Amino acid sequence: MNKKKHMVLRFSLVMTVLLVLLIVFSILSAAIGSAGYTIPEILNALFSPQESFIKVVVLNLRLPRIILAILIGASLASSGALLQSVMKNPLADPGTIGVSAGAGTAATTILLLFPHLTSSVPLFAFIGAALACVLIYSMAWKDGVDPTRIILSGVAINSVLGAYNSLLQLMNSDSLEGVLAFMNGSLSGRSWYQVKLLSVYAAVGLILAFLCIKSANALQLGDEVAKSLGVKVNGSRIFLSAVAAFLAASTVAVAGMIGFVGLVVPHVARILVGSDYKVLLPISIVLGAVVLLIADTIGRTIIPGMELPVGIVMSVCGGPFFLYMLRKGAKTRGN
Repeated sequence: MNKKKHMVLRFSLVMTVLLVLLIVFSILSAAIGSAGYTIPEILNALFSPQESFIKVVVLNLRLPRIILAILIGASLASSGALLQSVMKNPLADPGTIGVSAGAGTAATTILLLFPHLTSSVPLFAFIGAALACVLIYSMAWKDGVDPTRIILSGVAINSVLGAYNSLLQLMNSDSLEGVLAFMNGSLSGRSWYQVKLLSVYAAVGLILAFLCIKSANALQLGDEVAKSLGVKVNGSRIFLSAVAAFLAASTVAVAGMIGFVGLVVPHVARILVGSDYKVLLPISIVLGAVVLLIADTIGRTIIPGMELPVGIVMSVCGGPFFLYMLRKGAKTRGN
């Protein structure tokens, strides 16, 4: 009972801190940029019936971007958390097992070869992620699904799709401007249209993710324990992977390839509140929103007159953390 109470208190504390950080950084992100405004100026402009330059900038440029960063961070973090349960591996995420590559390949193909279908990129991105999942599971299936075989299959698919994307870009070098922004992951130029689009996908995906909590907790205990709890292991793995693919694909369709959120955030959340998905998943969602919002704000303000795509910022920050986790894991095994 004391342990449960301690967990609830710890969860409440961490969630409160993260929500405060989310609000603070949302306000800061709306205030800072190439043109900086004070918070009173922003509030006066937003609530004033008259149109003003500040109102246009904040309402039509910065606010949609803030909301998108929150939705994308939450979706990628929950996707990574689910995949880490499926793989029983804290280093799994949509990028490392090929899910994001499938979505990105489909989207890149549409953008370069069928530009008249650009409005359907979200649909094709999800189809690409789903096909990548099917291919990965087909390759990994042998009297059931083994997490190690899934990861190895995902790495192979990632490599093949990466080569295809490079070839496609070489053959269409005159049309790469939009694709390069897509491959690096960017929120630049996004509007309320993308917010409305992603809001639907994120709401559906996150609701499904919460419905996966029981299965995710069981799977991370091992196949035999999960079976003894009445969980259909193979079916649960496929369903959790499908939900993770849906969440990742929806973000790829809107913002392009953004790595390391699904890898780093669930790992940090696990350190903060433990591995029970009842607390791990909601903490990952809010922490993912905070991390991506900070990364996007840094990307558009750190170099005056120039904007770094959020995908590059996450790679610069997430890469060293990934190496740290690998190093720490190696030391732990060595001890």
